[in-house]
Amino acid sequence: MRLHVISDVHGSVDTLARSADGADALICLGNLVLFLDYVDPGRGVFGELFGREAAESWLSLRTDGRFEEAREYSSGLWEQLGGNRREHLDAKVRAQYAAMFAVMPEPAYLTYGNVDVPAFWGDYLRPGHQVLDGETVDIGGLRFGFVGGGLRSVMGTPYELDDDVYAARIAALGEVDVLCSHIPPALPELTYDVVARRFERGSEALLDYIVEVGPKLALFGHVHQPLAQRTRIGRTECINVGHFRGSGTPFALQF
Repeated sequence: MRLHVISDVHGSVDTLARSADGADALICLGNLVLFLDYVDPGRGVFGELFGREAAESWLSLRTDGRFEEAREYSSGLWEQLGGNRREHLDAKVRAQYAAMFAVMPEPAYLTYGNVDVPAFWGDYLRPGHQVLDGETVDIGGLRFGFVGGGLRSVMGTPYELDDDVYAARIAALGEVDVLCSHIPPALPELTYDVVARRFERGSEALLDYIVEVGPKLALFGHVHQPLAQRTRIGRTECINVGHFRGSGTPFALQF
């Protein structure tokens, strides 16, 4: 059986449509939404609403770690835009979901990323799409466990969970052969982004689970340019499946 695994799609509709070519099924580890394009700031929700120049200024503040200034800057932009902030934001996010789920291959096993809005997904899922979060599924005779979302951070992205809530979802999995999550376990080489030059939040609970249970594989995304794309913890091979928007290439898992 051949599975293609992707993460961090971030609005890449055309490559998403081809992501399962040659595979029996697709696994998507979340972050479908493109809120801000670091390469092309004029794209994404923020760039479409406020324009390239404003997006570049906001991006510069975030890249410098000046998150409070970035929040104040974006608040001023929202005030200038007028109207209901939530309506503007939701309309842009829904438009992206409509385009992406229209081309999402079937069958596909999905979980949420930290920038996703779970409440919207049900409006766009098709019969061959199965969403799992703190749940398991049998694929080709192997037990796959899925945990979506991220942990609380200074970024304040839409789907961030308290550490205890996230840990409870991991504990609910029981023993699995393949552990699928959006964020990585909390190891420096897996959580440090060499381009952004900062650590993203990894999960201690994921790390503890891998040490105690020892699944064959732990698959994740979230960190776009990690210091190490893979490492081994005991018998478990931990693999960042890649920044799909950047590479356009899925990680192939064959068994």
